[in-house]
Amino acid sequence: MLQLDRMKTALPRKAGSRRKGVTMTSRFGRDVKAAAAASEDYTPFAAYPRPQMVRKGPSASWQILNGWWEYAIMSSTMRPARFDGRILVPFSPEAPLSGVDRQLMPGEHLWYRRRITVSEDDLSGRLLLHFGAVDQRCIIYLNGEEIGRHSGGYLPFTLEMTGHVRPGENILELNVTDYSEKACFSRGKQKLARGGMFYTAQSGIWQTVWMERVPKTFVKYVKITPDPRGNALELQVFMDGPQATRVRAFLYQPVLCGEAPVLDGDERFIPEDASVLHGEGEVLRKSARNYDGQSGAPLRLRLWAPKGKKWTPRTPWLYPVRIEAGEDSLYSYSALRTVGVMKDEMGTLRFSLNRQPCFMNGVLDQGYWPESLMTPPSDEALLFDISQMKKLGFNMIRKHCKLEAERFYYYCDMLGMFVWQDMVNGGRDYDLNRLCYLPTLSPELFAKHGDTSALDFVRTGRQDARGRRQWIRETKAAIHALYDHPCIVLWVLFNEGWGQFESVENAAMVRGLDPTRLIDAASGWFDQGAGDVRSVHNYFRKLEVVPDDHRVFALTEYGGYSLPFKGHSWNEEVYGYGMMEDETQLRVRFRKTAERIRDLEKEGLAAAVYTQVSDIEDECNGLMTYDREKVKIR
Repeated sequence: MLQLDRMKTALPRKAGSRRKGVTMTSRFGRDVKAAAAASEDYTPFAAYPRPQMVRKGPSASWQILNGWWEYAIMSSTMRPARFDGRILVPFSPEAPLSGVDRQLMPGEHLWYRRRITVSEDDLSGRLLLHFGAVDQRCIIYLNGEEIGRHSGGYLPFTLEMTGHVRPGENILELNVTDYSEKACFSRGKQKLARGGMFYTAQSGIWQTVWMERVPKTFVKYVKITPDPRGNALELQVFMDGPQATRVRAFLYQPVLCGEAPVLDGDERFIPEDASVLHGEGEVLRKSARNYDGQSGAPLRLRLWAPKGKKWTPRTPWLYPVRIEAGEDSLYSYSALRTVGVMKDEMGTLRFSLNRQPCFMNGVLDQGYWPESLMTPPSDEALLFDISQMKKLGFNMIRKHCKLEAERFYYYCDMLGMFVWQDMVNGGRDYDLNRLCYLPTLSPELFAKHGDTSALDFVRTGRQDARGRRQWIRETKAAIHALYDHPCIVLWVLFNEGWGQFESVENAAMVRGLDPTRLIDAASGWFDQGAGDVRSVHNYFRKLEVVPDDHRVFALTEYGGYSLPFKGHSWNEEVYGYGMMEDETQLRVRFRKTAERIRDLEKEGLAAAVYTQVSDIEDECNGLMTYDREKVKIR
C-alpha cells in the first residue's frame, strides 16, 4: 500500500487562468494532436533523448515516460485529493497541445502524477530518472517519498530511483512552482504580461522524461575535447559506483553527415567493429559517487592517418566513439574542429575554423511554436527549422535566451550548423526604456554603463545576490551539459543587459571552464571589453563596422523586417523593426541588406545574425510565419 498519508491532501483549486483565442497550429502540431487522439498510449518524442551517450548491450534498458499524465493546479503546497484532468507531457499546461491551456501563476503549485511499471530486471542494477527540463522549480516524489528537488527551468537533471522503487506499479509525482518574471530566476523571453518581444510564460515539464537502467558502476559523464593539431580526441570518463573499473575507448572511421538524420535513432554512430581506427586503454578508474571536483582519467585517441577529416558546415565529419567501462558500454561521437580568432592577410581580425578565416552568417532562433511554446511539437519540427535555415544560406544559429533538448544540438552536429548558445537571462523586472529601447536607438548616449556596482545591479535587475549565484550555477551546468557538441562554437553570456553583472569576471570563469570555444560577454551593448567579440545590435541605424583592436566585430542582431500574413498570424498585434507592405518589398529589402552585409564583410565584419527564424506571437519579423507554413524569403 502506498504511503501517501504522510502528505497533506486537498482539492485542486480552479485558479489557473485559461488562455483565450489562440488557435494557430502547425502541421507538426496537427500530427501530434491526431496521434494523441488516436491512441491512449501515444508517446511524444519517443526517440532516444541523449544521442551522445547511447547505451547498447544486454544491460541496456530505457523507457520514455512522456504521454498522458494527471495534473492539478493548487493554491497551496498540499497534495491534491483528486486531479483536474490529463496533460500530455512534455508540453507545458500553457501550451494548447498539452490539452490543458491554462496559465500557472506565481504562488500556485502544479502537480503531476503517473504510474510507472518496473520489472525485476530493472532492479538488477541502478535505475535513473532523467528530466530534460522542468520550469522553474520542482520536488519529485516516488511512492509518496521525496527523492529529489531541482531549481533551474532550462537544465537537464537526473535522480536515482534505486532503493525507492519496487517491482510492478509505482507512483511518480512532481510538485512544480514557477514565478516567471516575478522572481530573480532565469526565465528567458517568458512573461506573464506577454507582449511585443516577450512571450507567453510557461511552466512545468517541457522536455522529455525518461528512465534508464545502468550497471551498479556506470559512466556518468563523458567529456570529449578535440585536438585537431594533435590529430586526436581526448576523452575523460567520469564514473559513479562502488567498484574500481577499467575504461577502454575505441575510435571508428568518420561519418560524413550533412543529410537529414534518422529521427528515431541513427545507426551510423553505432558502427561495426570492423571500422575501428584505434583503441586506447586500459585506464584503471577509482570510482566515486560524487562527481563534483573529480577529474576523469584521460584517454587519448589518435588518428594514425596524417590528417583527420575536419568538421565544417560544408563537410560535417563526425567520429563515432565506443566506451567500455566494466559492465557499462556506450556509444558517443565527436569531431575534429577548432574555433578561434585570427588575422587575415589584410591584418583584419576574423573568426577562424580549423585555423582558416570563416564568416559566420547567422540567424536568431528563439525556438517557439504556436501550439507548444518552447517545446517543438515533434522531432520532425525541431529538424525542420534547422534544415530550412540551412537552405536559406545560413551557416549559424544563435540560440537565443533558451537551452534546447539535446537532440537539437545533435541535428546541428549532423547537418553542419554552427551554434552560438545564449545563457538564459534572469533577474528582477527590467526598465526596458533604459536597457533596450534607448540603447538601440542611440548607443553612444545610453549604452555606456558598468555592471559591477550596486547601482548597476539595480539597473540590470541583478540586485539579488541569490539570483547572481543561481546564474553562475546554471551557466556552469549548461556548459557541462553541452560541452561535447562540436556545433557549439561560442557562448553568449548576457543579452542587452538583461540580468547582466560582472561580465569581465564571468567571461574569465567561462574561459576557464571551456577554453576551446569563443565568448560574447555582452551581446548588444553595456560592453565591458571582455570576451572575443565586439558585439552590436543594430535595427534602426546605418549598418557599419566599428573596429576593435583586440576582438572581432560582429553584428549580433539586425534586420527584423516585419510582414504579417493573413491566416498565418497569431493575433492582430504586430511587433517588429520595420513594417513591409508586401512580400516583394520584404524581399527587396532583405536582398539589399544581404548585399550590405557582404560589403561590410570586406570591411572587417566577422559575423552577422539576422532576426529571426520565425514569427512569434506579436512578432511578425520571421523568415517564416509562426506556423511554418510560409517561407517569406526565397
